[in-house]
Amino acid sequence: MKRILATGGLALLIAAGPGAAQQGGQGHGMGHGMMHGHGADGTGHDEVNMPGLRGLDATPEESAEMAVMFRNFQTLRREVENLPNGIRTRTFSTDPAVHEALVSHVIGMIDRVEMGRDPQVMIQSPTLDIFFERHEAIVTDIDIQGDAIVVTQTSDDPEMVAALHTHAAEVSDMAARGMRAVHEMMMKRQGN
Repeated sequence: MKRILATGGLALLIAAGPGAAQQGGQGHGMGHGMMHGHGADGTGHDEVNMPGLRGLDATPEESAEMAVMFRNFQTLRREVENLPNGIRTRTFSTDPAVHEALVSHVIGMIDRVEMGRDPQVMIQSPTLDIFFERHEAIVTDIDIQGDAIVVTQTSDDPEMVAALHTHAAEVSDMAARGMRAVHEMMMKRQGN
């Protein structure tokens, strides 16, 4: 179950649903590079095209929103409060275009979780698996407060609470360090 509170012009963006930032002709997108091939940085990661942000069930607009956030991660700031039964996060951006992509991405992903519709993005954390498998165990409130999106997610399921805590920390790391955090997470997962 999700509840959205919005103020100002963002109510229209929220009503438009996932990908609204892209559909508005803004050209915003946030994506991650795939782990195969040789990228311009010599690591095998294509940080220009970020193909790893594509998924088996992700729209081009969703991938583009992720690309905007990763390319501009320096404009993001997050505060996370671990609650006994979940999390409360506040994510800010100093860039209006990044903020717009952020809001659209967050609302779109929460909609996907509520439908149990995993986008299967190449770089996504395995922590998300439980969200899509047991989506009915999460209650979500979203509040847009100026340049911040505040998300509160709670659950009566202890495993889900642990996953919410873990995922919040993963997202904070990505917001702080961009694709470097993703690359390190994937290398750990591969045992390197």
